[in-house]
Formats: sequence, structure tokens, C-alpha cells
Amino acid sequence: MAQNKKQTTIENEVSLEGVGLHTGKQVTLTFKPAAVNTGYVFKRVDLEGAPEIPADVSYVANTQRGTSLEKNGVSIQTSEHVLAACVGLEIDNVLIEMNESEPPIMDGSSKFFVEALEKAGKKELEEERDEYVVKEVISYVDEASGSEIVVMPSCDYEITTMVDFGTKILGTQNASIKNLSQFKDEISDSRTFSFLHELEMLLENGLIRGGDLNNAIVYVDKEISQDTMEKLRKAFNKDEISVKSNGILDNLTLHHPNEAARHKLLDVIGDLALIGTRIKGKVIATKPGHHVNTEFAKKLAKHIKAEKRNLVPQVDLSQPPLMDVNQIMKMLPHRPPFLLIDKIFELTDEYVIGTKGVTMNEEFFKGHFPGAPVMPGVLIVEAMAQTGGIFILSTVPDPENYLTYFMKIDKVKFKQKVVPGDQLVFKCHLISPIRRGICHMQGYAFANGKLCAEAELMAQIVKSKDA
Repeated sequence: MAQNKKQTTIENEVSLEGVGLHTGKQVTLTFKPAAVNTGYVFKRVDLEGAPEIPADVSYVANTQRGTSLEKNGVSIQTSEHVLAACVGLEIDNVLIEMNESEPPIMDGSSKFFVEALEKAGKKELEEERDEYVVKEVISYVDEASGSEIVVMPSCDYEITTMVDFGTKILGTQNASIKNLSQFKDEISDSRTFSFLHELEMLLENGLIRGGDLNNAIVYVDKEISQDTMEKLRKAFNKDEISVKSNGILDNLTLHHPNEAARHKLLDVIGDLALIGTRIKGKVIATKPGHHVNTEFAKKLAKHIKAEKRNLVPQVDLSQPPLMDVNQIMKMLPHRPPFLLIDKIFELTDEYVIGTKGVTMNEEFFKGHFPGAPVMPGVLIVEAMAQTGGIFILSTVPDPENYLTYFMKIDKVKFKQKVVPGDQLVFKCHLISPIRRGICHMQGYAFANGKLCAEAELMAQIVKSKDA
């Protein structure tokens, strides 16, 4: 993971009202500021307890006519246009309150959500933004539809979509953006679209109830009977309706010749928001749709999680360390057998990396499964904390006059056992800035190229009585 910019949220809350495309129900959507690491969270204020549904790919429940999320029986329909606006404006944390299950369709694009968010204003938060840097080609192919999504290394978040529905009316279209700064002007006003044969089916099954339907481009891919024309006239609430020379119904005028491909790009951005982290890579989506988008998002999220879990710091043990054990003992009050780190290799304003060579001579092996020696998990966490102690004490000019004390250990997980002969590598990085001598860190311990333990650590430094 690379970190380069501060996280953001909105300054003020802002609301929109409209009608859900599929439910036909009036809905009020309110964007509200959110704290660091909140991400995008939907909140159903019309239901008891106002349940929340994080915009997370693990909650995808349906991708038939949009991307719907569900958690504990509570659902959010067609989330993608709202999420695309948040990502497109590079807003990281937002609470999205709704009094119905479906956001307002507005004009079928993200334009009105973008305008509302801009009106709300954007502000920086204190914590750094996580950004996943793509290092290899990752792809997902849907054999049935021929759809494919690929992400590859790039200097920015680039997206290209290519659509081909096998119809003469729409033909083959492409759309691209080189970075998210182009989203507002190039993509956000591109509206959803449908083919006439799909529209007929949706109308017959009562699946589109969203007002006068002047929020979708309709491509006419077949001859229209007088009976169908009459149904469409009523559905669109128009005195007359006809087909334009470019093969679309005359309810709308295109904003862009390739508006369909641009809207598909908008959908890709919205659906990939469900990964939960910003992407630094180039996405190429061929014949994308909500199903393939979310399946790819699941695969990428799993890949990111695995890579993060096994992101072993690259330490050259043959090089002289930044601090050896004697220098460590000048800073830490711990002594053998309770001094559990040997070397410090990196120390920055954001993180520290230390190591410990585990040998059979360790005192704890005498009693911890002598027949099958395993390093106790609590001592792995203690060693991790001692590494973090070096980090905290490096922030004061006279570390020898301070002691470090645990305040909290949280989210501890043990993944692999540590045995004699292993070389432990510890990395601790700040979760939030140090305040009043209190340090909140994320710690990792690695052995044999794999993560063996992780924990959130909170510690405080205090002056020793002798100082």
C-alpha cells in the first residue's frame, strides 16, 4: 500500500430529493461529513435503529438492474451513481442517509450528486489516504458474456471502457479518462441507457416506476409496433413520441456521441468503489456490466487483502543496522531475557522496522512446549511493542529518561507459529498522530516471508521517577 495524500470528507451536509428509478418512490438523500477511515456508508433513516450498510463488495446482493447492497436484510438499490460521484470528486469518507432503499435517479447520471457534493465543500482530514498501487496485471473474465476487466500498473487511476452490444444502433464505443480530475466534466453527466426490447420487458413486469422516465437514453434496436408506441407514450408522459434519425427515442438528446460508453465508465468507477481503497492503476473494461464489475471488485479486494497481509518489509540483514542491540538498550529500559529485539533497520516519521533472531537459547523455550518449542504469542506482541517503543522514544530528545507503558492492545491475530531459527521482522506504523505522549500504532510481525502476527497497539511514554 502507498500513502500519498490526506483523506477527505465534506464540510457540510447536503440533501437531494427525487424518485427511485425502479421503486418509483420519493426519496431524500443526504450526504453528511464522516470521520477518517469511515469510507462510504449508507444509512436507512426510515428504518428502526437507522441501520448502516458500508459500501463494501462483500454486501453485494444483486446486479440485475444496478448494484444493490444488503446487510442483515436491509438493502440499498442502485448504489453506483452515488458512489461514482464520491470517488470522482476524490472524497474518501461520506455518510449517505436515505429514507428509502433506492437513491433518486435524478437524470440517470452522477451530475446532480456531483453538484451537491461540490456545494457541500471538501475538507482534508488528518490521516493519510490508503492507495493500492497495482504491481501486476490482475484480470477477471466472464466466459458467458465475453466481458473482461483488467487492471495493470500505471502512474494514476486510469479507466477505459469498451462496449459492444452487437447492435447496429449502438455499435462499438470507447471512453477513457487519464485521471479522476476528468470525471466531473467528461463522465459525470453521462446518463444510463436501455434498449427498447429491455424497456418493453421492464414495463410489462412493472420494474420501472421512476416518474416520467426522462432519465434514460433508449436505443431502438427493433421495429416499434403501434401498440408499443402507445405504451411508451404513456410511460414517458408525452403527447407524441418518435425515433430520431440516430436511432434513439426522442425523449432525450445525447450529451456525448459515446454517452453509452461514458456511462459504463461511470458505472465501473461506482462499482469499484466497493473495493474500499483508492486504486493506482489502469483499468480496462471490455463489455462491462454490474455483475462483471462487482466480481472483479471481489477478486481485487481479495488480492489487496492478501498482499497487505504478506507485505513483508524488505530488510537486507547483511547491511549494518540503524541501531544494534547496544544502541537499543540505551533507549529501551528492557534487558535480557526480556529484551526481545536485536536490531532496528528503519526509523522514519511514520514507521519503524526492527528484527529479532529467534534461537533455541531463548529462556521461554525451556517451558513453552520443550518438546516442540513455539514462541509464545504474547511475547511476539511484546517484541512488536518494543519495536514501537523505539519509535515513540525517538520523538523525545532524552529517551533514556522515559518509560513506555501499554494502554491498549486491540485486534490481535496470530497467523503462523514462530520456532527456533526464525528471523522475525517487525513493522509498526502510526495510525494517528502522536498526542500528549500517546502513540496509536498498527504492528505487524513477519517470519519466513509470511505474516505471523498483527495487532493495534496504544502506548504512552512517561518520564521515569529518576529523571
